[in-house]
Amino acid sequence: MAESKTLEGLRQKLGEKIRDIEEKNERRTYVKLFEADLPDAARLLLDGGGRLAIITGIDTRNGIELLYHFFLAEEHRFITVKVLARKPQPRMVSLAPWLPAANWAEREIQDLLGVTFDNHPDPRRLLLADSWPEGVHPLRRDFRGLPK
Repeated sequence: MAESKTLEGLRQKLGEKIRDIEEKNERRTYVKLFEADLPDAARLLLDGGGRLAIITGIDTRNGIELLYHFFLAEEHRFITVKVLARKPQPRMVSLAPWLPAANWAEREIQDLLGVTFDNHPDPRRLLLADSWPEGVHPLRRDFRGLPK
C-alpha cells in the first residue's frame, strides 16, 4: 500500500515524536503521539490539506484516549491522531483557539468524559444541563447514574 504524502510529511517533521503508526487500510491510518505533540501534528495535517472531521474519546484504564479524525480529501484518506489524557484529572491543550472546528467537539468531550481543555475559548457546558452535578461524566467507565 502506498504511503500518503501527508503521512510521509508527518513522519519527516515529527520523527521520533511519533509513538506508533497503524495503517488499517489505504484510507485509514492511526498516528499515536504524546499530548504535547498534538498541536504540531494538527497544524501539519491542516497545512497538508486536511480538515478536522470530528474528535472522539474513549475512557480507558489509563486515561481518556482522544482521537482527532482528519480527512484528507485529495488523498481520500482519514488520518486519526491518538493522544491520551491521563487520569485522574485528564487535561489536553485546546485546539479551538486557532481551529474553530474543534470548539464544540472539545466541549462535548468535556461534558461527557470530563477532559479539561486548557485555554479553550468557551468552556461552558454544551450538552449537559446546568443543574448536572460537577464531576459526573456519563461516558466514563465508572458512571453508575446520577447521585441520589
